[in-house]
Amino acid sequence: MARAAEARVDPTKTSPKLRAVTSSAAIPPFGKPGQEAPLLRSRPPGPNSRTFLLRLGEVAAPMGPMPDPELSPGRAAAQAGTIVYARGEGVNVIDVDENRFVDLAGTFGGLLLGHRHPAVVRALTLQGERLLSALGDVHPSDAKVALSERLATLYPAGPAQVILAQSGSDAVSAALKTAVLATGRPGVIAFGGAYHGLGYGPLAACGLRASYREPFATQLGNHVRFVEYPGDQAAQERALDGVRRELATGTVGAIVVEPILGRGGVVVPPEGFLPELARAAHEAGALLVADEIWTGLGRAGALLRSASVLPDLVCLGKGLGGGLPVSAVIGRKDVMASWRRPAEVVHTSTFAGAPLACATALATLDVLSRERLPERAALVGKRFIERIAQALTDARSSATVRGEALLGGTDPGGQPGAGARPSAPLLR
Repeated sequence: MARAAEARVDPTKTSPKLRAVTSSAAIPPFGKPGQEAPLLRSRPPGPNSRTFLLRLGEVAAPMGPMPDPELSPGRAAAQAGTIVYARGEGVNVIDVDENRFVDLAGTFGGLLLGHRHPAVVRALTLQGERLLSALGDVHPSDAKVALSERLATLYPAGPAQVILAQSGSDAVSAALKTAVLATGRPGVIAFGGAYHGLGYGPLAACGLRASYREPFATQLGNHVRFVEYPGDQAAQERALDGVRRELATGTVGAIVVEPILGRGGVVVPPEGFLPELARAAHEAGALLVADEIWTGLGRAGALLRSASVLPDLVCLGKGLGGGLPVSAVIGRKDVMASWRRPAEVVHTSTFAGAPLACATALATLDVLSRERLPERAALVGKRFIERIAQALTDARSSATVRGEALLGGTDPGGQPGAGARPSAPLLR
């Protein structure tokens, strides 16, 4: 019966039908637009989402764990509760079944300003009316020049230069290449639980899950050494000892580190960890690469969480483009000078520094500065984490909460969802 019901629903046979499904007029307001309470018209995933997922499963390569070989990717996604987005505004996402959600994921952190922020939409529209694409690093757009200049001013240690890219993984790749050129050493120190992307350079340094690396191990090489990411003082000493041992080999050109471990569990290291890491790197002639793709641009309460330790290279991405794909490596000018070679050596792609993404990135940076959002994130996030912690205590829950500013995480204390019930009222 379920299959027959799914087969009858096809919300995209005609575009008017899809527009009707996602029309804002169909959603009764409960607050300001973009700041509305959840509203479920059907149990997620609804029939329209299921239909989309079945169609996607026929044409998209299967990704993620598939323990049941008899289950199609589309049905597996539906069973997992996957929904299909149709429209977004502010903190709200509306799916193709007219269900409205409060989006706490923000496209994996890619929407610092929420969905369809007016400044981002305006910048996108204005840029789209005059230039959609340029010729990469050969004939750049004026928007690329303006964004590169703006990003260079974020670097905390004097004159800086910038490499623009399209994703966080792409930015980390560029940083690792820069480290090899600047030091002549291929070795990399990375940390357990860290996530730097899944392109081949970052994948080799991805400590989040061994399963990400293992199928491709024969192509990744063995130049990366992993060290424990510290969550307390004792772990910090172990981590720094491990770092120093690897640096002593003389083969390490880069230490790549998240200032706060993101996907690996929002682990905030002890206060002295990053300064000691920077000192060890510089004494050994290696570069410190701060992967600020999660922590940067205000989420952790500052434009750059690593600014005080003066990293050699900083990677930014995710929320930089306001929803469009753009990322960057910002680094010391003398380090970036290592790209100057007799023969052509470049890190580029057709759409690196694309005008549309550069325009929305500039708009995003303007809003972050004008509205002082990093400072607001620090204030609101501190209050929010404290309130959740108190709610968990009052509920006698074994779950815990941790983090900085609006980068927070919970430990359910053994039972999935243990912290959800006492925490949920605080989201209202």
